[in-house]
Amino acid sequence: MENENQYLELISEVIDKQSIILGPDIAILKARNVTELVIDDQGKVTKINGDPGVALQKIVNVYVELSGMIVKNALGSIFEKYPNVKKINL
Repeated sequence: MENENQYLELISEVIDKQSIILGPDIAILKARNVTELVIDDQGKVTKINGDPGVALQKIVNVYVELSGMIVKNALGSIFEKYPNVKKINL
């Protein structure tokens, strides 16, 4: 459960960072395309259905498709704060 909480926090932080870059409406709308995630109206992930690593990879892929290198650069520092979370491809 503790590991799942880290994923909840990490993915919520990813959405928050993208809200600054893309605007909150677009960031949350795009995040909701990841079917494994349940996201509240403020962009906080409240539940992950299935493998959290898969959900994390999917949400990063969604944002990278939109913004490319901007996303990769912005997310690098966030991932450093979660050393126990399985690394994904940026």
